[in-house]
Amino acid sequence: MTEVVAALIWREGRFLACQRPANKARGLLWEFVGGKVEPGETKQQALVRECREELDITVSVAEVFLEVTHTYPDLTVHLTVFHAEIAEGEPVLLEHNDMRWLLPDEVDSLPFCPADESILREISLRYGTKQVF
Repeated sequence: MTEVVAALIWREGRFLACQRPANKARGLLWEFVGGKVEPGETKQQALVRECREELDITVSVAEVFLEVTHTYPDLTVHLTVFHAEIAEGEPVLLEHNDMRWLLPDEVDSLPFCPADESILREISLRYGTKQVF
């Protein structure tokens, strides 16, 4: 099982979504910024590192939003999603193909990675004005 972390970053009622590069597994699907936890790192340290590497931002990591285990054909991930805030910088596309700020009611507007589907449902339930899925 691969430990993965992701950031649920909000700005003006919208959350940040990023599109994976075409040349990676699950290419061009959308996801939350984050990545694999390296040996010796805490999940929070990994999230700070990944946000810096992928978007050139420094985040402050808050509480866990949701944990999900998902099996893909090539790997099984245990994904921990944290609430996070941008403490420094503006997101810059260093790795991703695109990024968007989505309203909670727009969770079904883009094709997300399958591991993110339960996270999107929870965002819709907690913060949206209409029921999706």
